[in-house]
Amino acid sequence: MLTEAPLGLLAELTHRCPLHCPYCSNPVELVRRADELDTVAWQRVFDEARELGVLQVHLSGGEPLARPDLPELLAHASGLGCYTNLVTSGLGLTASRLADLVDRGLDHVQLSVQDSDRSNANLIAGVKGYDRKLLAASLIKNAELPLTVNAVLHKANLDHIGGIIELAEQMGADRLELANTQYYGWALRNRAALLPTREQLAAALPIVQQAQQRLAGRMEIVYVVADYHEANPKPCMYGWGSRQLTVAPNGDVLPCPAASVITDLPVQNVARSSLSAIWYDSPTFNAFRGTSWMQEPCRSCPRKEIDFGGCRCQAFQLTGDAAATDPVCTLSPDHGLVQSILATEITPSRPSFAMRRSV
Repeated sequence: MLTEAPLGLLAELTHRCPLHCPYCSNPVELVRRADELDTVAWQRVFDEARELGVLQVHLSGGEPLARPDLPELLAHASGLGCYTNLVTSGLGLTASRLADLVDRGLDHVQLSVQDSDRSNANLIAGVKGYDRKLLAASLIKNAELPLTVNAVLHKANLDHIGGIIELAEQMGADRLELANTQYYGWALRNRAALLPTREQLAAALPIVQQAQQRLAGRMEIVYVVADYHEANPKPCMYGWGSRQLTVAPNGDVLPCPAASVITDLPVQNVARSSLSAIWYDSPTFNAFRGTSWMQEPCRSCPRKEIDFGGCRCQAFQLTGDAAATDPVCTLSPDHGLVQSILATEITPSRPSFAMRRSV
C-alpha cells in the first residue's frame, strides 16, 4: 500500500491551560512544563514536518498562548510556507498579542466555547471565561482573520444548541464545529456526566439542519454526531496514519490525538527518530493502515473503506484490542458493551464533573 505524505500537523505545544473542561481529550496524566519540547526542538519538528510534506500546522494544547515562545514558533512554521492555525480558549489573547501573531504569519484562529449561557459556560470551563471569549472573538474579527468556533456538545449544553449557533453568529464565525464529545482522557473519566440522552440528540438535529440551510454561504456548520448512539462508527481520521499526525508536548508522535490510550503501541518520539521515519516506517503508524489488519466483521464489510472499522482508540478502551471492530458498530460482537453503557450511565440529571486539573 502506498503511503502518502501527511497534510497536517497538530502541534500540542503544552498541556497547560487556564480552563478545566471535563470533556477535555488531553490525557489524564498531563505532560508537565519541565517535559515540554523547547523552542529549538519544536522548530526542528516544523522543519521535518515541512520536508515530509505538511502544509498546515495547527498550534494547540492545552492552551498554546501559555507558551512565551508562541510568536517565534508560529513565525517559524509560517516562514516554511505552512498555513498556521491557532487553536485557543481565547483567554490570554489581547490586541497586542494578536497583532504580533498576525505580523508573524497567523492565518486562522479556532476559538472554543462551552455554552451560550454565561453561567453554564463558566461552570463547564471551571473559570469565568465567557466574556473574555466574546472579547477574543471581537479581536479576531477586527484583525480580519478567519474564525472557527468550536463547541463540544454533551448533556450539560446540548439543550442550548440553538443558542450556541446564535452565539457563533454573534461572534462573526466563518465556521462552526458542533462536535459531540469523544470519550478519551478527561472526557472518558466524565462519561456518565457527559453522555446525552437520545431525546436530546433528536431535538438537536433539526435545529442544526435548519441553521445549516439558513446560514449556507455565510457560516459553515459542521455537526459531529454522538457515535455511541449511532449504528455505524465514524471514520478514524480518514484512516489511521493517513492525513495528519500529532506531536504531543513531550515530543511523542501519534497517528491521532488520542492514540496514547493504546498502551501496547510502541511510543515514537522526535528525540529518537525523524518524523519521516516515524510516518513511513514505524510499527505505530503502520499498525492499522489500509484494511489487511482488520478482523471480521470489518474484513468483509462493504463499509471498511468508509469508516475503516471505526476508532482504534475507542476499540482499545472498550475491548482491550485496538484491532477489534469499534463496539459502536451494530455488527460488532462487542456492541453490547456500548448498549450497556447507554443503559446504565445515562441519567436524566447531570452528575458532578471531575474537572480537568492544571499542570
